[in-house]
Amino acid sequence: MTSTDNQPSTSGDSKLARWVVIAVLAALLAAACILGYLGWTSTDTSVPASGYVALVLGVVFSLVVGAGLMALVFYSSRKGYDEPVVLIPEPESDPDDGRGPH
Repeated sequence: MTSTDNQPSTSGDSKLARWVVIAVLAALLAAACILGYLGWTSTDTSVPASGYVALVLGVVFSLVVGAGLMALVFYSSRKGYDEPVVLIPEPESDPDDGRGPH
């Protein structure tokens, strides 16, 4: 008997766990959508023009910051700033050159 014969099958367990996670996340998304809709329609207040201006400015600012950060990530990657550090060993001093260790 090999050591794999005693091990339970995990492929069925991982598929079930994956579906459980998807179902829980879908339920949370549905609950958030329902609560958002109820919150949005529960009052009859109107948003003033300054509220819409603030909303638009916030969205534009967020998009500019996100695009700028992504541009910096691509620039950094293309220029090689994201490469791992390579240590350059110091050259050994030659006793004949007269520049021995101080």
